[in-house]
Amino acid sequence: MSNPTMKDVAREAGVALGTVSKVVNGLPVGEPYKSKVEAAIKKLDYRINTYARGLKNNKTYTIAVLVPNLLDPFFGKLAYYLNTSLAACGYQMLIYSTDFDPEIEQKYIILAEQKKVDGIICLSYNPGLKISEGMSFVSIDRHFGSYPCVCSDNYSGGRIAVQQLYNNGCRNLAFMRTGSRLSSEPNKRKDGFVNACEELNISYTMCILNDNSSFSEFDAFLHDHYHKGKLDFDGIFCVTDTIAYKVISYLRAMDLKVPEDVQVIGFDGIRHFGTLEYICSTIVQPVETIAKTCVSLVLSEDSPYTSPLICLPVEFAYGGTTAS
Repeated sequence: MSNPTMKDVAREAGVALGTVSKVVNGLPVGEPYKSKVEAAIKKLDYRINTYARGLKNNKTYTIAVLVPNLLDPFFGKLAYYLNTSLAACGYQMLIYSTDFDPEIEQKYIILAEQKKVDGIICLSYNPGLKISEGMSFVSIDRHFGSYPCVCSDNYSGGRIAVQQLYNNGCRNLAFMRTGSRLSSEPNKRKDGFVNACEELNISYTMCILNDNSSFSEFDAFLHDHYHKGKLDFDGIFCVTDTIAYKVISYLRAMDLKVPEDVQVIGFDGIRHFGTLEYICSTIVQPVETIAKTCVSLVLSEDSPYTSPLICLPVEFAYGGTTAS
């Protein structure tokens, strides 16, 4: 038996073919008609021919997503919400893991364009990334010309971390970071941190590592500031939860208690597997909202000409590594 067509659905539902087409494509129709069509679709087990639909509309209904990797919990969560947001709009996700390699990023951009994707969402580390004219493109955290960039309010995140540590009694802070040297929105976490420290007249120490540095350098930094059983600072802000998690393990290996001897705040909002508790006190990024915003922009006809920066609010969440 051949697969049912839209004509079969229209006949079963007792409605015009155009009405079926509107329901299938998510266009508004009267609720009684919609219910009849949906019932007929279910009864006949009608399935949309996405290939034919794509040919008709000159679309593939596919969006390419480039992320650094899928091992990091933050990137994995971002990919999950991008996929669910795209699926809700009738699109599929073509995902590429770039391993932070600028050359691989460009290779995948070219490959995605060759596959005629309808748009690209990218978290890139390639400042010279080239995108074909006319491609719907949305960046996360980094700016590429007039294309929209979606990010968290990293500057406010840095300020919130300092204010929380200050409220908890900390007066000597450390800032710990490693990552890309590229100009990007996440760099503003440092700016917010410094601004808040100076505003509150708090002393602070910086530990900023180069790209691809070993986390063991953080351990060395901590030991350099460890004298007679005490650390030179009582509060630490790490620009990612991953760094915070590692730093906490170093502190405990030095017989320092967290948060009794030193309080630690990370950034991202990563949770433990199983319990879903935060792995540390953290500045939470609104990952689901970031994903939905990216999808909304990449599917918009005016995506390349939208406001160049969409900055979304962050919030502090207690995760056991601060006094409160």
